[in-house]
Amino acid sequence: MIFQSLDDKHECVGIYTDGKLHFDDIPDNLTKTWKHSASLKGKDVEYAWIYANGCSMSDVCPDELHEDWEQAQRKMRAYMKSFDIAKINFYEHCFFDLVPHDFLIKFCEIKNQITKHVFDNHEKPQNYDYMKDAHRLLFKIKYQNLNISNSNIRNLSLNSFSRTAAQKILKGSHHIDYNLYGTVTGRLATNPGSFPLLTMQKELRKLIKPHNDWFISLDYNGAEVRTFLALSEQQQPSEDIHEWNIHNVFQDLTLNREEAKTMFFSWLYNPDSKYLNTDYYNREKVLDTYYKGGYISTVFGRHIKVSDWKAFNYLIQSTTADLVIERAIVIDRMLEGKRSFISHIVHDEIVIDFAHEDRDLLQKIKEEFAQNRLGKFVVNLNAGKNYFDLEKLSL
Repeated sequence: MIFQSLDDKHECVGIYTDGKLHFDDIPDNLTKTWKHSASLKGKDVEYAWIYANGCSMSDVCPDELHEDWEQAQRKMRAYMKSFDIAKINFYEHCFFDLVPHDFLIKFCEIKNQITKHVFDNHEKPQNYDYMKDAHRLLFKIKYQNLNISNSNIRNLSLNSFSRTAAQKILKGSHHIDYNLYGTVTGRLATNPGSFPLLTMQKELRKLIKPHNDWFISLDYNGAEVRTFLALSEQQQPSEDIHEWNIHNVFQDLTLNREEAKTMFFSWLYNPDSKYLNTDYYNREKVLDTYYKGGYISTVFGRHIKVSDWKAFNYLIQSTTADLVIERAIVIDRMLEGKRSFISHIVHDEIVIDFAHEDRDLLQKIKEEFAQNRLGKFVVNLNAGKNYFDLEKLSL
């Protein structure tokens, strides 16, 4: 049965289906909806939004419903504008308590019809199951309140620009609203109004503190380089990848790590560069396998139209992003019922808000992160009392 949630928060349970609103007597046979909501935890539901590859309802609305949908949207925007003027915080209120129920019925009925149209006219994506799990995880993170505080940051050097930015962060949203379809490659972006995690000045990360005892950060050593090696079917070095390159690729011991890293990446994503001539890093071999007819096809089932110039960049960036998100999904399941939880994801890094009582899990978490679908990658493990001051942690 097709239905729509009336609010997406866990404490705001209400659904529309078959012409009625339900708040206490939620039907059992709910099977298809537009997007995930917290009240659907544990239910086997399909999401039309993923069938539509992240398009909006307006983008996929059939012609015969277009006028009705636009009219409903205009009325919804008027309600939302009035709520904004009244400074209503939707993290603290149930949406269905603020809007007339007769409007909700009409609005949700059109949403149901658009949802049905998508299921009837769009094929199930090859990577549907993975995208569904990612959608659910990012939704979960959206409703976690970040611990943002300016306490104990006396060593934070703030010029006037930084002070203004810090005040804006302290007063703004403390929720990370990721956009799963915000980039062509699948690398995570954030929606408007989100906490600016991906764009904020790095030193301001000192403002982000754990609710529990520590932040534990996991990332891959040379993530995109190791993805390249894996797609090339080459063995992964067990040491720092850039130190390994100094000895085995550049064969120049006068280079330091940063110099080697800069030189390597200046070659890696420049298709015209012939600086490195090595069988170990063979861009053409990888592209012959994963780039055909103007599309890259990744091991995660993504098919992305891209020019020759950007094809390799898109392939490596997309595959790496999905490797990390998939590991985050696995680790999130490991932490079910624990105090520790995934706080956020930044590119190839997963950050856990970690409780000391869960310390026996740490080695297993590191192992689960290291072993992805392309093989075993070397992992950097760091810990700290805020998201900026993270120090290497040895297990």
